[in-house]
Amino acid sequence: MKVARFHAPGDIRLEEAPEPSPGPGEVKIRVRNCSTCGTDVKIYKHGHHHIRPPRVMGHEIAGEVAEVGEGVTGWAPGDRVQVIAAIPCGQCEECRRGHRTVCPNQESMGYHYDGGFAEYTIVPAKVLAVDGLNRIPDGVGFAEASVAEPLACVLNGQELARVGEGDDVVVMGAGPIGCLHVRLARSRGAARVFLVDLNAERLAMSAERVDPDAALTGTDVVDQVLKLTNGRGADVVITAAASGAAQEQALQMAARQGRISFFGGLPKDNPVISCDSNLVHYRELTIVGANGSSPAHNARALDLIASGAVPVADLITHHLPLADVLEGIDIVSRGVAIKVTIEP
Repeated sequence: MKVARFHAPGDIRLEEAPEPSPGPGEVKIRVRNCSTCGTDVKIYKHGHHHIRPPRVMGHEIAGEVAEVGEGVTGWAPGDRVQVIAAIPCGQCEECRRGHRTVCPNQESMGYHYDGGFAEYTIVPAKVLAVDGLNRIPDGVGFAEASVAEPLACVLNGQELARVGEGDDVVVMGAGPIGCLHVRLARSRGAARVFLVDLNAERLAMSAERVDPDAALTGTDVVDQVLKLTNGRGADVVITAAASGAAQEQALQMAARQGRISFFGGLPKDNPVISCDSNLVHYRELTIVGANGSSPAHNARALDLIASGAVPVADLITHHLPLADVLEGIDIVSRGVAIKVTIEP
């Protein structure tokens, strides 16, 4: 079978590999879609400390069961499934407390285990042990199901930021994650959602699909948000971009008792921002992080897609074969797509 393996930064190879067989507790799936994201770009350019090459990349996986290993029950060949990306251990103190997104022993598909840029992949027993293999609802295609993983991360972020009825929400970053944030905020009852990006072309492309109440660009976005909210600011500001400047602006545009989600992580060599502590103190602001998703978030994300509460099909702007995976990563890198999916 064909696979796309990471060997070193700048070195991803399309190779032939033996078709895998599932071991005890494992499930073999025929990958139908594995979507790409900015993390794939970062791995391609810089590698990752959890990846020991050669490793098959790809972590937004949907397909159908091809074979089940010894001891597996409840799954059969032909079942349509979506796979979690982040795998909590299910045993540590954080997992026992229900904090599975911050499990210190977390592993990941495409990092610790071969991922979905392949014709077939093995779902580890650890995934099944934490209910991380999800049945795709009827009416949801494989490509849409592959977007459940990033939507699950967005769902975690908005739960932590308590996005709800009547909120004015600012989403900073108009990539695929930003688009999902706009749609999820609407489904959670937000009154208005504003989308912000420095790249005017990318902003226009995304705004055409998700139709925010305003699309904002430029160096004065704080002033623009304050003007749109009659000087009050936004109830929730989500920084869906790896930008320290965006995080600093978020503090300035948040309303009293506003919530700020630092959704996008910063580069490890420049993770420190300037924070006006008095803004946080006197306005009673809440700053929350957001780190991936739990298996339960993935299952709920599929339900949101199936119900139509968060449409995703129109966000997939490119469908490419596995042979063009490097082109797909390049498209994501250049910011000229919303969502790129690979179809092995």
